This record gives sequence, structure tokens and C-alpha cells, in this order.
Amino acid sequence: MSRDQLSGRDGPGGKERSGLAAVLARPGFRQLWVGQICSQLADKFYIVLMVFLIARYWVTDGAEPDPLLAEAAAAMRLGVENRAQWITLLATGIYVANTLPAMLLGTVAGVWADRWPKRAVMVASNGLRAVLVLLAPLALLPGPVWLGLSWGYWALVLMTLIESVLTQFFAPAEQAAIPLLVPPQQLLAANSLYQATSMGATIVGFALGDPILRLLHQQLAALGIWGGEFLLLPLCYGGAALAIAAIRLEERPRPLRQGGVWQEMIEGLVVLRERPSVRSAMLQLVLLYSLLAALYVLAISLAATINGLGPTGFGTLLAMSGLGLAIGAVAMAQLGDRFHRRRLGCGGLALVACCLVLLAAARGQLIATLLLCGLLGLGAALLAIPAQTTIQEETPEEQRGRVFGLQNNLINIALSLPLVLAGAMVSRYGLLPVLWGLAAMALLAALSEQPWRWR
Repeated sequence: MSRDQLSGRDGPGGKERSGLAAVLARPGFRQLWVGQICSQLADKFYIVLMVFLIARYWVTDGAEPDPLLAEAAAAMRLGVENRAQWITLLATGIYVANTLPAMLLGTVAGVWADRWPKRAVMVASNGLRAVLVLLAPLALLPGPVWLGLSWGYWALVLMTLIESVLTQFFAPAEQAAIPLLVPPQQLLAANSLYQATSMGATIVGFALGDPILRLLHQQLAALGIWGGEFLLLPLCYGGAALAIAAIRLEERPRPLRQGGVWQEMIEGLVVLRERPSVRSAMLQLVLLYSLLAALYVLAISLAATINGLGPTGFGTLLAMSGLGLAIGAVAMAQLGDRFHRRRLGCGGLALVACCLVLLAAARGQLIATLLLCGLLGLGAALLAIPAQTTIQEETPEEQRGRVFGLQNNLINIALSLPLVLAGAMVSRYGLLPVLWGLAAMALLAALSEQPWRWR
């Protein structure tokens, strides 16, 4: 392979190529991509492992819940009657511990991601998480009981909280590193691959996490080795750290800062005020993730209207939207540079709005609902990838970490609030008005771009 091929250039002329092949031809980005795959799979496997441990050690088959725990649930007016509901209740503690740092610490972590070398931040984040999860087996040791649960459960909640804090440092550093590893002409393709990988890791991680953990547990137990399920996470996080440690990442020297963290957080907001394109792209991403989070809840009601699917089959609808997003990401990587980004974003919003309206009309029809969910995912890709690329291109290098930290803050809030509100709205007003309301929001956002003024 020639040096031009390795660097993603077309040959003697040195012209930059675009598309997935050109991006993956860059060793630095390829190593970051491998690190992203390992890290994001580990994040999903972590949640699956926590539920796996809860089901195996805290809510075992046929065992009655501790009277103290049952009394605490009754005091909080939680109607918990069977094993699945007890597992869900305990898993909620893990979910809350995983979500709180994402909602509260993103901007602060982004400031430090700007202050420290990004490669060191990413390697340290994954390395520390690999060490942290090695402590998980200690939570199974007997010990004191609090609120009807052994100390080990609360230790896992604390571990999850720390793991999520470390993740908040990794995310903005990773996003800020992409523009340092690929030229502007290849940013759209790089972000397309990033989005496709993220969606793929979500589907694979949640779908295969439990079978892989059970397989490790059973196979190593047959060899006389206890705790095989605890090996998966250190391997994934460790693999991410090793892959990223090999990256040659050139960053500008950082001048010593006189101001504090709060001042630098304010500077991230100033970037949004002074750069309307960055502000608009971030608002579009927040809206998109709000719509997708609401769809997670509405998918249960949509699936309930379909014969042969039922409410428990909502994952099929979400998988179709994920497949549509992945297809859209690949298409954007290969063809996205041919279109104006504002047109892509506006078209994506319009497509999402149309799909939401048609989903309301296609209730009970399996094939139509699946196709519309796929098209909705495609519309999400048309919006998310150009918006993310715009933020990366137009944010000053020395401020990318804090801007991406702020973005992660807003997106995690956007993912959390609709999960609470959408279910309540459906219960009060019904599925159709909520779908129409979400469609109206997407359409208004598309019209706010004033596409009739474009030439």
C-alpha cells in the first residue's frame, strides 16, 4: 500500500477522497473506531451484566423478597407482585445511577477534556473502567443488609455511578478527536461511520449480551473456573484502551488557563451564541433525540395494536428504526457530500414528521409499521450526521471538548425527560394525539430552517 492510500488520498495528486474506504484507510481513525466499538459494546454489556447479576443473586427463582424490601416498595406505593417486576425495580436503581452523571456532568467533563490530552483522557477512562469492573465479584460476598438488600447491590449501584462518571470524560474527548484524525472533506463519512457503529453496538450489545454472559459462565464453569461472566467487560474496556493508546494524535499546545472550570463552561455557551450554525445544529440534535426517546415509549403502544406482535414485541419496531438509521449512515458516508447539509437536515426532519403521521394512520398493520419505522430511522440519520459534522467543523479546536460536553448534557436530558412524559401523555390523551404532536414539532423545526429561501 502506498503512503497516499494509507492517508486516504487518491494518489500522486494528493486529492482527498471521501467515503467509508477513505476514512478507514487512515490508521489513526481506524484505531479510534476499534476503540469506539469495544467501549460502546462494553457500555451495553455492563447494563446487561448488572441485570444478569440481579436476576441470579438478588431475585432468584422461587425466592420470596426480603420483608424489608417489600415494605420499602409498599411505602413508595410500588405495586410489585412477580419476579420480573422485582428485577425491573432493582434494575431501575442501576439505570438511575447510570443516567445521573450523563445528565449532570457532561459539560464539566468536557472542560477537562479540553484541558488534558484527548488520547490520555480516552485511554485513562477505558483503563480505569476495566479495573473498576474487575471489582464486581466482590459485591457477591456476604455482608450487612440495608433496606432489604445486601451491601453488594448498593456497591454495584455505586460502581455504576463511577463507571458513568468515567464515561462522561471519554465521550467528549472521543468526539473532539475525530476532526484531528480526518480532514474536513472526510468528516461527514467519519460521523456516518460513528453513528452506524453506535447504533450497531446498541443492537448487538443488548441483543447478544445475555447469551454471551451465560455462555462464558457455563463454559468456564465446566472447566472449573468460577465467574466467567465477569471477564467480558475488562476485555472490552481493556481492548478499547489498547487500541486508542496506539493512536498518533497531534494536538496544539494548550496555554495555561487562569480562569476556573465555571468560566470555561460559560465559554462553551458563548460558542453557541456567536456561531448560529453550531447552535442550530445542536438544537436539531436535541429535538431529534427527544423524538427518538418518545418513540421508545410509544413503540410499546404501537406494537400492542398489531396482531401477532403485542406490547412485548416493541423491540422489533425499535430494531427497524435502528436498521434504518444504520442504512442512512452508510448512505450518508458514500453520498452525503453531494448535498447541502441544511437541505439534508431539513429533509430528515420532514421525513420524520411524515413517518410519525403515517404511523398513526397505519396502526395495526405490521408491514407498513415496520417500513415506516425504518424510514423514520433513515430520516434521523439525514438530520443527525450533518448536524454533528457541522458542530465539529465550526467549533474552535480548543473549545470542542466543552461544547461536546454541553451537547452530551443536553442530549442525555433530551433522552430522559420524554421517557417520563410520553407515557403519561399517551395514558391521558391517547396514542394518536401524541404522534401528531411529535410530528408537528418535527415539521415546525423543518420550517424554521426556512427552506424556501435557499437557492
